[in-house]
Order: sequence, then C-alpha cells, then structure tokens
Amino acid sequence: MTDYRKMYFQLAAQVADAVDILLKAQQEGEREFVDGEPYSGLKGIALQDENHDSE
Repeated sequence: MTDYRKMYFQLAAQVADAVDILLKAQQEGEREFVDGEPYSGLKGIALQDENHDSE
C-alpha cells in the first residue's frame, strides 16, 4: 500500500525548501538594489490628495 503520509511530508519539506530558496533570492535582489547606484532615470511625481479639503 502506498504511504501517502510519507509522500505528503516529503512534498511539504520540498515546498518549504523551494520557499526558502525564493525568499533568499528576493532578499539578495533587494540588497543589491539598495546597495547599487541610484537609477538616474527615476522621476518623482507629486500627487495631490483629492480627499483633502482646500480652505
């Protein structure tokens, strides 16, 4: 008989490993972005609050 419990726990462990790999990759990418040179092509845009009452 197939041991579904064992298969489930093996799958869960591999999914947890995959999530850890993805989180590490995301953190490394964020660290590289923060530590990198500022992107000269970024432009700021001032947004006006539509809900603010002008007096």
